[in-house]
Amino acid sequence: MEKHKRTFFARYLADFVYGANDGIVTTFAVVSGAAGASLSPEIVIILGIANLVADGFSMGASNYLAITSEERYERNYAIEKGLSLRKHPVKHSMATFAAFVTAGALPLVPFIFFSVPLTNQFTISAVTTAFAFFFVGSSRSFVNKEPFLKSGLEMLLIGGLASIIAYGIGWAVQQFIL
Repeated sequence: MEKHKRTFFARYLADFVYGANDGIVTTFAVVSGAAGASLSPEIVIILGIANLVADGFSMGASNYLAITSEERYERNYAIEKGLSLRKHPVKHSMATFAAFVTAGALPLVPFIFFSVPLTNQFTISAVTTAFAFFFVGSSRSFVNKEPFLKSGLEMLLIGGLASIIAYGIGWAVQQFIL
């Protein structure tokens, strides 16, 4: 039973990490940009949910297209060697979408459920997002055998940089254009 669980986790790990990472990064980038521009919590929620669903669908569909394209290329080789291709592109795309939406929703939680000033909502969102980055990044260590701390910090750093860029752009646009 344990081997089956690990095989399932390993089979969909790339989809989960890819979807979760992009969901967290893009949703928190929307949150950061909106907070940098001092937009209202209602606007943050609208932009965040629109991004979450549309970009999550796009990620899942793109994963499906990538896998089916790869399978078409490999089909001739597999037929020659008597092998079968069992990648199940629909399952991979659903895993990507589910991870994107689930993890990507975390940065929005403070804006939906907490009635506190925008700066506090953003701070809570940033802390929640940092933990999510670290957790998703460190989960890669179960399969790739890299150190737990290294994997987690690597994703935290990349996500943090994306967030800083988005916040700065939101602030700059608000200062110079609005």
